[in-house]
Amino acid sequence: MTGSVCLAIDLGTGGPKVGLVTTDGTVLDHQVHSVTTTFGPDGSATQDAAAWWAIIRRAARELLARHPDAAARTTAVAITGQWASTVPVDANGTPTGPCWTWQDTRGGALVRARIGGPIAGYRPRAVLSFIRRSGGAPSLVGADPIGHLLGIPHLSPEVDAATRWYMEPVDYLTMAFTGIASATHASRQGSWLTDTRHLDRFTYDATLLARIGVSDEKLPPLVPIGAVIGTVLPSIASELGLPATCVVITGVPDLHAAALGAATTAPGIGHLALSTTSWISGVTGKKKTDIAHSIATVPGLTNTDYLVVNNQDTGAKALEWLRSVLHPGGGASFDDLTALAATAPAGSGGVRFTPWLAGERSPLEDHQLRGTFSGLSLQTDAAAMIRAVLEGVAANSAWLLGHVESFVGAPFSELRMVGGGAISPLWCQIMADACNRTVEQVPDPMVAQLRGMAHLAGIALGEFALADLNQLRHRGTLFTPRPEGVAALEPVVGALPERARADRRLR
Repeated sequence: MTGSVCLAIDLGTGGPKVGLVTTDGTVLDHQVHSVTTTFGPDGSATQDAAAWWAIIRRAARELLARHPDAAARTTAVAITGQWASTVPVDANGTPTGPCWTWQDTRGGALVRARIGGPIAGYRPRAVLSFIRRSGGAPSLVGADPIGHLLGIPHLSPEVDAATRWYMEPVDYLTMAFTGIASATHASRQGSWLTDTRHLDRFTYDATLLARIGVSDEKLPPLVPIGAVIGTVLPSIASELGLPATCVVITGVPDLHAAALGAATTAPGIGHLALSTTSWISGVTGKKKTDIAHSIATVPGLTNTDYLVVNNQDTGAKALEWLRSVLHPGGGASFDDLTALAATAPAGSGGVRFTPWLAGERSPLEDHQLRGTFSGLSLQTDAAAMIRAVLEGVAANSAWLLGHVESFVGAPFSELRMVGGGAISPLWCQIMADACNRTVEQVPDPMVAQLRGMAHLAGIALGEFALADLNQLRHRGTLFTPRPEGVAALEPVVGALPERARADRRLR
């Protein structure tokens, strides 16, 4: 090993992954940890941000001690993870209260009081103002930073009084390493408070702030995407075993890290993330919004381009849920489940599953949608039910893919899969069949975002350019559609819009 190494961190909703990754994309070692989300009957969904930081420090210490040669060559720290969540911190970057995650809806009524109205739930002039400037609009249920910025002062005034900055998780961790408060157009995308028509303007938009009735006084200063924020604090470098010269790169959302990790950083190539949630994205040169299908663009990777953003609230989490139902005491691995699913025929013997276990956002935003099994009989076995879950999630992705490709104006020439669900060759094949498209399973798909952050560090340090990634990337395994799989899943995909409408009619 002769190249630079990055301490890469991916703070997913389920917990952090921490890895040592060379800037050209070789994952030397990594750890995966879990954290708990605390849900309340009032719509609260919180995590302990201080616990994230303790877990990450411990994991980094262990990894760096285990690989002293890599530790000596670690030139950068780069952080990705969940977004549209809010960590209140004091002037030193210490949390003053729990993190309100992207699932927390306590501020919904306050958002609706500001911008609610008759057009898709919005006041027309207000929503048009947001869409025109930021490319999206605040969640009417409060599940984003606007709901948090309104909700925390209203429900926890003592937290607000102690808070200097309201930060996204990746920016909180960046400050924990450097002591410097910062954010980017990308990390703040979920707040919809910057004018993304002008990515060279590093300010929050006064019109949008006024619309929602908040000040930018407690919002961290904006800097360019991919900038070096500063060196690691001496006390942290000493504790972890990092070189004193190690720098920290701006944090970016997992969407951006996935694009970097899959090297889908040029137009025409898409990536499909099959993680706790799921999404499909690619690069586009234009700011655009499809409010009817909850698809928009957000600031991209170059401070001049954009990434397509959308979200399906239940991705690979559906298989985790089914495992907890079939094996409540544990005892079955995900490999066990997918091996059993492989014994069922394509189409799952007529068993169908809709994966809306937590509602849905794209291509139909309806937080009241719920998952269903149908076509069950006395002959239905566990293999058919597990395969139906895999096929239902894939069909949902195929439904979204059609809308995403219409949004960007052309089919993706390649579709690369990342995320924990993409570890399964069976699920990759089912996805190829459902989408009727060749898909590539990127190497080590569960840690693709760690690889992406190491790439970002290499770019920030001038080791190579963003345009080099497609050639630099590690090639994966290709899965081509099978005629029998396409035929079995085509009706499953086609039935989803009507199933969603039927669910609404029943309400």
